[in-house]
Amino acid sequence: MNTAPGVDDFLAALATQRRASPHTLAAYRRDLLRCERLLPALGAESLASLTPPQVRRLVAALAREGLAGRSIARLLAALRAYYRHLLNNHGLLADPSAGISAPKSPRRLPATLDVDHLARLLDFPAKDPLARRDRALFELLYSSGLRLAEVVALDRADVDLADASARVTGKGNKTRVVPVGRRAREALADWLTLRETLAGADPALFVSRLGGRLSARAVQQRLRHWADRQGIDRRVYPHLLRHSCASHLLESSGDLRAVQELLGHASLATTQVYTHVDFQYLARVYDAAHPRAKRKSGP
Repeated sequence: MNTAPGVDDFLAALATQRRASPHTLAAYRRDLLRCERLLPALGAESLASLTPPQVRRLVAALAREGLAGRSIARLLAALRAYYRHLLNNHGLLADPSAGISAPKSPRRLPATLDVDHLARLLDFPAKDPLARRDRALFELLYSSGLRLAEVVALDRADVDLADASARVTGKGNKTRVVPVGRRAREALADWLTLRETLAGADPALFVSRLGGRLSARAVQQRLRHWADRQGIDRRVYPHLLRHSCASHLLESSGDLRAVQELLGHASLATTQVYTHVDFQYLARVYDAAHPRAKRKSGP
């Protein structure tokens, strides 16, 4: 094998040949340097000289350090990109990370807000135009389970209040039509009486005080602002409203397929995580209410 390039040379080639984004390059650099830090403990001189048993020991060492399975999987992806470069350009005969996987992490259940907290969050005084816009925005996020990127991409023409629906473009540029609930329709109708005074010719459904399309960052900031004002004592973010919508629908209907279509999930398996959230709710109710689950008060 020819002299293998170091991390900096590999990243420079990746930026030139593959036009990798600065974010990708920074992530690869961070992960590969973390691997290099462990080389002395593995008895290896360089990443290029690692053997499959050493890569397995590397994964084990990272797990002992407390690195989560997803983070180790991302690190292995960076290693594989490096080895792919060596295979294609520097005579490496085999990828020593091939077939080695990260340990599985317990799947984290999506966080949700209960109905009472959501009612408090959304029941803020909407007196000025931006507050009325925010109410319409948050009601729509919760009503239709939209992603943040989906709601900021909506144009005025995408929402049909008479039909109680919105046309949404989701991941993979796939379009779906979602229902819009009564509270969201009322808030949207109120906002639309003001929108024209701010939006001008901009087609965006939600615009800033300057008239341009509202940014994702601005939505996050406004939601945090109102959560603080309404005394919600936990971190609140747009995706939390999407999770809450899915969980509450599933609690009420039990219709997993309908929730999948609403959320725009390609796979039913992605939606099934909400069945675990629903089971946790059921388990709490059972423990609190079932005669055979209650703890005895006496000895």
